[in-house]
Amino acid sequence: MVRNIMGSLLALAGAAAAVWSPFRAWYDGRHGSNIRVDDLFTGVGVTDHDAALLGSLFLPMGFAALLTLLGVLARSWQAVALAGFLVLGITVLWMVRQAQFSHSLTAGGDGLGTGVGLAFAGGLLLFAGAFLLSGLRRPHYGQPELPPPDDVPHAPPEIHELPERPSAPPSAPDPYTKPLSPDRPPKQ
Repeated sequence: MVRNIMGSLLALAGAAAAVWSPFRAWYDGRHGSNIRVDDLFTGVGVTDHDAALLGSLFLPMGFAALLTLLGVLARSWQAVALAGFLVLGITVLWMVRQAQFSHSLTAGGDGLGTGVGLAFAGGLLLFAGAFLLSGLRRPHYGQPELPPPDDVPHAPPEIHELPERPSAPPSAPDPYTKPLSPDRPPKQ
């Protein structure tokens, strides 16, 4: 239970960092909310054109936050991990496209800003939250239930001998078998 709570808190903190990152400077003082998400998937690369809020990097980060929220409510570590993959994937893809456009990628000063760091931290927090979430436990039908290790006996149970039965009277010859002839020995 504590593990699920910690995983949920880490996942929600990662989603908040991912959603906040487009409103911080990403590169050369330019905010992520001014970077078009279309530029990541076209051959042109990252351009200087401004973007509307829902056409910017806010769109995939907001979708990842929604996916995280649904994953936390459903206790699904897969949904939270997918959100972390989306955040880190978009961030790395943006970095590759930005490096192609500007022919370099520098950190600090006029280079990478705090928005990229927030996005990376958010993605890593989402993965950490997904690791801690254990998810719902469903019974596996068809598999036998094994006792917990504390209930397993450590010594074999004692075997008590059964009381002896009174001996049966000698059996009479079977009327359905042919008697052996005295000149032939029995088959072995």
